[in-house]
Amino acid sequence: MDKFIKLTSSAIPLPIENVDTDQIIPARFLKATDREGFGENLFRDWRFHKDGSANEDFTLNNSEYTGSILVAGDNFGCGSSREHAAWAIHDYGFKVVVSSFFADIFKGNSLNNGLLPVQVSPEFLQELFAEIEKDSTTQIEVNLESQKITILSTGSEANFEINGYKKTCLINGYDDIDFLLSNKSEIEAFEKARV
Repeated sequence: MDKFIKLTSSAIPLPIENVDTDQIIPARFLKATDREGFGENLFRDWRFHKDGSANEDFTLNNSEYTGSILVAGDNFGCGSSREHAAWAIHDYGFKVVVSSFFADIFKGNSLNNGLLPVQVSPEFLQELFAEIEKDSTTQIEVNLESQKITILSTGSEANFEINGYKKTCLINGYDDIDFLLSNKSEIEAFEKARV
């Protein structure tokens, strides 16, 4: 995985509540087991009409919005436990998803796949939406080391929580196996001391 320490980016707003994993990546696209290529079908049924033409009213198709931060409504990632939802968001190019609440399984899947879920208060989320609506180029800084998210134009910031182990993994670009390998000498010393 790529290391994640700090990101400054504009954001794409998705002010829809209760976005479930089937809306993120519809079940008919879950045939592959490789993480690559899922981004092209992210929010497929919202991004495209039944005839395959782009839905120009959907936020991801609006060229005014760019960036690697997705700001989403409350209860993001609910529904089934499919890991493909996190794969699709990450493969599309997002590094961070901000919401006022994440489904637990989606949150875990995101952290396991290098996608940082940043949970903020409902009030701060609405502030984010308002600033992005005022200026689509609004820059947002997400600092994993200090666990802060900041709207740079206003200086408004919020703290966010993250599991300490997952924070270490993201900062170092580790998956679970990489983390174990990074502690190989300590594990070997512990095993030798037990003999």
